[in-house]
Amino acid sequence: MGTIIAGMRVHFRAGISLLTMLPVLGAASIESRLSQPLLNSKETMVEAQIYLASRVQPMPPIRDRDEWEKYAAGLRGQILDNVVFRGEAAHWRNLPVKVEWLDTIPANGYRLRKFRYQVLPGLWLPALLYEPAELKARVPVVINVNGHEGEGMAIPYIQQRCIHLARNGVLAFNYEWYSKGQMNLKGYSHARMNQLDLTGTSGLAPFFLAIQHLLDVALTHPNADPTRVAVTGLSGGGWQTILFSALDPRVTLAAPVAGYSSFVTRTQFPVQDLGDSEQTPVDLGRYADYTHLTALLAPRASLLTHNAFDNCCFRADYAIGPLLVAAQPFFALLEHPERLRYHANFDQGHNYGEDNRQTFYRFLGEFFFPSGGFPDQEEPSDLRTPEALRMPLPEPNEDFHTLAERLSEKLPRPLAISAAESREKLREIVRWTDYRVTAQPAGADSAAWRLSMNGNWTVPAVEFDSDGATGATLVLGDAGKAKLTTEIQPLLDRRQRVIAIDPFYFGECRIETRDYLYALLISALGERPLGVQAAQVAAVARWLRQKFGPVTVESFGPRTGLIALVAAAIETGAIREVKLHQGLATLREPIERDMEVTAAPELFCFGLLEWFDLKQLAALVAPRPVSNE
Repeated sequence: MGTIIAGMRVHFRAGISLLTMLPVLGAASIESRLSQPLLNSKETMVEAQIYLASRVQPMPPIRDRDEWEKYAAGLRGQILDNVVFRGEAAHWRNLPVKVEWLDTIPANGYRLRKFRYQVLPGLWLPALLYEPAELKARVPVVINVNGHEGEGMAIPYIQQRCIHLARNGVLAFNYEWYSKGQMNLKGYSHARMNQLDLTGTSGLAPFFLAIQHLLDVALTHPNADPTRVAVTGLSGGGWQTILFSALDPRVTLAAPVAGYSSFVTRTQFPVQDLGDSEQTPVDLGRYADYTHLTALLAPRASLLTHNAFDNCCFRADYAIGPLLVAAQPFFALLEHPERLRYHANFDQGHNYGEDNRQTFYRFLGEFFFPSGGFPDQEEPSDLRTPEALRMPLPEPNEDFHTLAERLSEKLPRPLAISAAESREKLREIVRWTDYRVTAQPAGADSAAWRLSMNGNWTVPAVEFDSDGATGATLVLGDAGKAKLTTEIQPLLDRRQRVIAIDPFYFGECRIETRDYLYALLISALGERPLGVQAAQVAAVARWLRQKFGPVTVESFGPRTGLIALVAAAIETGAIREVKLHQGLATLREPIERDMEVTAAPELFCFGLLEWFDLKQLAALVAPRPVSNE
């Protein structure tokens, strides 16, 4: 598109470059200088590891039971109100549960009952109840939650566990997790939950409500004992176990298996532990680490199981220790240190295999069947195929994408406030930091710089200058500065001074391993990738203004275009003009194009679309001109 948002141009006095004047360069020389590394290949990753780990919430210094109970209740409320049930999810939270019971299949020592239930308006999930063949009194309930296994409820070890529980007098519930088994449709991809975040509604809410409403259904069973409620699962199921059990006191026994570790641990073991969107939800870390969630289990029976030879994540040797160190004092404070246990499994791989299941059965027997225990030896099970476990669901059935589409229809909301107040609102949404630049020359190139941002982040910059150049144009691109030769050449031909940078996550500042998960962790710990990136651009602009006067910011690509626009909307003094190339047409594009957060994390900034689209951002830049070509 080629729209121009007109405004009065800001005049400035051209500064005198402190750098050696360079001749106008040819394309080969430009490309060579742009591609010359200015950072160590792992520098941004290490900076991110240190920066993020240092922002993880410490455990509180609690002195007595009353203080802990008050703190625990307050922390649960903060997480539920400010993380789980934000935006439209606050309405979903209070809706009555709808459940429809379907087929019942007789079996040896139990029966299998199919049902479906509504998680939120228009979104239904299939579920199973493995019910004991004979029921005369109140019996325990075990909520079995699944992980990232493709076959979902049909996974053999899950069927085996549920059948064994039911044959021995337990109501065993199991539901189909998003994007797995019967729900294996692209709209339920966990990386699409962030489309909801963009609208200002928590993408975590559908995950939490799925478990909460399953327990609601379970406790309506006439034989369910509400004093004996357990949750257990592997991997993503282990994550579901800790999150839900920590926040819902109705759970009286929690047994997560290889499902989580501290945020600090995750920064130190990024290949193994950095979790998906739901495991790294926006702003959880502002209030609590997973160490806090473990402590919130106190004084309930809690079994932390991890695998010593795990080939996926959350390995026993490094994951368990920090959780125990954090939680043990609070179990002791509540006079039940014996209720916090751990089990290290030595079978190969990421598993909830026989040893882990037997350990769970013994733990269940100790706390739910104290007089007689619970058998830990499984009998042969009549396992069913995925097709046999499937059931019809209402059509159409909402998914993360359709929910985000609906929520975005009337966005952004009108902001009846001044430009200054709108700018403050934007600063709040992107969690803006005013970085101070400390510049260091990079090697022998007198016009290459390492720009330190508050000592936390390092941004590489390369300047191209020549006799007669006036002012400065700051350029950045989605493909990184090394790919901007053809964009920079015309600017130099017009005798413009050009400074090319790579903000966080682009070019040299792109993290080599599982990069988007670091961006998710930034949001989980209370900041925003977009805020970090735009604040870096603004800081570079302020640094350049001291030498050359206000600068033009020119971007190439939709992602850096949004970064440039946000930077100019907030930084009113150092940026005189914004030129976007191949920019977004609207902030709805991530939803309209059904994007996953993996492709462009900064485009999913929580609540940005709720209050701003490009028109509103450009209005904050005015009267300085903005072009989008």
